[in-house]
Amino acid sequence: MHRDRFTRFAWSVLWYTLVVILWGAFVRASGSGAGCGSHWPLCNGEVLPRAESLETAIELTHRVMSGLLGPLVVAMAVWCFRLVPRRHPARTAAVLSVVLTLAEGAIGAGLVLLELVDENDSLERAGWMAGHLGNTLLLLAALVLTAHWGGPRYRPPEGAAPTLRWTGPGRPRALIAVALAGTMVVGITGAVTALGDTLLSSSAAAGQSLSPTTSLLKELRLLHPLIAVVVSLFLLQLIHAVRRRRLGADARRWANGLNLLVFGQLTIGAVNVALAAPVWLQLGHLLLADLLWILLILTCAAILESPAGPAAGG
Repeated sequence: MHRDRFTRFAWSVLWYTLVVILWGAFVRASGSGAGCGSHWPLCNGEVLPRAESLETAIELTHRVMSGLLGPLVVAMAVWCFRLVPRRHPARTAAVLSVVLTLAEGAIGAGLVLLELVDENDSLERAGWMAGHLGNTLLLLAALVLTAHWGGPRYRPPEGAAPTLRWTGPGRPRALIAVALAGTMVVGITGAVTALGDTLLSSSAAAGQSLSPTTSLLKELRLLHPLIAVVVSLFLLQLIHAVRRRRLGADARRWANGLNLLVFGQLTIGAVNVALAAPVWLQLGHLLLADLLWILLILTCAAILESPAGPAAGG
């Protein structure tokens, strides 16, 4: 019963984190990143500012949501430590969740304090955005594994903790590594592409000529879909490998869901390009990308948790 309650709480923290991520993307896409000025953690130098503009309201909402995430992740980690034994991998995932949540806040603060928001079109901002997205994906992975390993079904009768086995026959180690690294690269290039779309829209609305950075990001927009297609082929190979192995029903469902999201993302990505990246479609694209990453983490964990051996039927 305790494991059930913890699992529900841990998954709730993950879903809340997704909402915070999506709202953060809306802050960027709506040009509201400077809604609180260059002040952090205060908003326009005030603890309780009056939201005199829509941009301030949007940015302030994101800060409040992000501020609530930290205590939730810490509470999850404390509960995890009280629930599972020493050296249990759920503890490691919980600690990483706290560390990466702090890093997420630090990156967000850096973007504000260095004024890398709103209409800033420097390469420095693009670099920070890439780092921000990379940290976000690692945070989601840590939260997923905390909820996954802390669940009741991963508590063997003899009290042993689940073990990841990277080595051994029948394990597609290289495929897993390429799928994880490649998906992160797709996500990072997607974040930079989304920034380019925002800057292009801002320049067009203001009737301004493109800056050198915006012009570069415009050229790089072709790189993201190409990488996405190549990585999708590796993901489909990984899904095929899962289907050939003797894994549980959960792993098969995760792989099937991953399969649907791969094709869904490719379709939405094409529509996104055709429609010049409207905000609502950018957010939908990001949501599916995060869900794809979550299912990929669960699928890879299922492969590495299973006993080493040949694939089913061979």
